[in-house]
Amino acid sequence: MNCSTYTASTSSPVILSSSSKHPKYRRFTSPFLCRSCSDKLPNHSLEFVLHDALEASGIDINHARTAREGFCSQIQRLSGIERETSISINRGVDLGKAALYIAAEDDALVSHSSVPLPVDAFVDRLDDLSMAFCPLYIPPSGSSPEIFLGNLERYFYVHQGYRRATVMNQLDTRALYLHSVLIRRSGSAVMLSLIYSEMLKMLRLCGFLDFDVEIYFPHDPVSLPRGYDKQKCKMSDEPHILTPLSLFVEILRNLKEAFWPFQYDNARSLFLRAAHAANCTAETGNLEGSFNSYNNVSGFEFASAKAAQHRLGRGVWTSVHFGDMRRALAACERLILLGFDYQELRDYSVLLYHCGYYEESLHYLKLYQTSRQCAVQEEFSSRPSKDLEEDAVEKLIVRLNLILMEEGWSRPSPRRNYWGNYSEPW
Repeated sequence: MNCSTYTASTSSPVILSSSSKHPKYRRFTSPFLCRSCSDKLPNHSLEFVLHDALEASGIDINHARTAREGFCSQIQRLSGIERETSISINRGVDLGKAALYIAAEDDALVSHSSVPLPVDAFVDRLDDLSMAFCPLYIPPSGSSPEIFLGNLERYFYVHQGYRRATVMNQLDTRALYLHSVLIRRSGSAVMLSLIYSEMLKMLRLCGFLDFDVEIYFPHDPVSLPRGYDKQKCKMSDEPHILTPLSLFVEILRNLKEAFWPFQYDNARSLFLRAAHAANCTAETGNLEGSFNSYNNVSGFEFASAKAAQHRLGRGVWTSVHFGDMRRALAACERLILLGFDYQELRDYSVLLYHCGYYEESLHYLKLYQTSRQCAVQEEFSSRPSKDLEEDAVEKLIVRLNLILMEEGWSRPSPRRNYWGNYSEPW
């Protein structure tokens, strides 16, 4: 399946076919615009930057494109009903394969390997994990759901030894990728929930599961995902029930946060951190002068912003404490494709600004503002207005307009090409 143009609605993304051998994921229609705004806004089809920019710099990203295409082939099946169906009873989307396609794309982006991540092999490994439960822990016929689920949890967390990655191990991003979790048996809560769900799916297909199950997804930092009889579901359990849409959003937001290039001041949103770094690293101004003009800027923030500018200027993408621009951009692009939250347009825009794609950055910021107005008008958004973030958006738009007024600033110059073949610190 080839995917070149994305057309999305608020119910589900729709992927249109193309005759291109290697899809470029270039144009899509914003899923966040209401019909009236779509009709009034002549240029609401936008281009993603990451793959084309890497390819233009001579980097082979065929495996990354193939993995993105696989991810799109799965989320294409997210109808309005599927988006709200519990992951434990979902039948339309192969959640495990979709998560592996996310891992495969990121692996291709950072490794530049000539061999793609073996998605099918890890799907088989996931199936084998499910089937190994049967000869060891399958309860006698007629056993209660509590006994069945108790045996499944003992098999998963004790016999197989799967565990949740601890808070002290947050910097180990392997816990966020399904293939690594299957190898290391240590993962984030959302990855453990996904594996639990895939085991239930396989056991149901084989006829061993004859009752409805929900998976309790914990929001605290230590608890484990667990199954329970759906007939005993309470209203208080609803915030802990994952749907395919919320599962993908959780996976991708975990990745976006882990690889966000500005890792200081966790009290601020990701966007505010990047917007503040933009103020501190203005190319047309003096860094130290900008620093002195912000009384509330800590020395660590200033050093982090300056280090980020230096790394990007040398083409260094990733660092243990300072994120990875490529994977942050990839997570943003996939979140936009899901059509879940218009604020992803804003976050993607600020990353494009730091990469020197000012024209695209401004385009996404304007689309964000229009989408925000649509959400307020149609009452899709219950969030209160965040004056600090909106003020940062306005300031960034002013800065982008000033930059684009200068000849030669619409595209990154060779001196500022962040996508070239530089040595990278893995």
